[in-house]
Amino acid sequence: MATNITEDDEGKKVVAGDGDTVGIVADVEHGTAYVEPDPGLTEKLKSKLGWGERDEDTYPLQEEAVEAVTDDEIRLRRDV
Repeated sequence: MATNITEDDEGKKVVAGDGDTVGIVADVEHGTAYVEPDPGLTEKLKSKLGWGERDEDTYPLQEEAVEAVTDDEIRLRRDV
């Protein structure tokens, strides 16, 4: 399922398949959401999302990890 992430999605929560909030969309560039992770996000989940160490505070959200974009949040697939 293709998702259409736009600048209107900035500020939305990013929610894992289990309902836990993993961060918020800090920026959107060319259809890619950049997420500021929740400080309590586990290294295991960061690894599954492909979020290694970065110099900046945001990480790109891969389209294949997104299950749905609603009015309030971006929900990740359960297997992420």
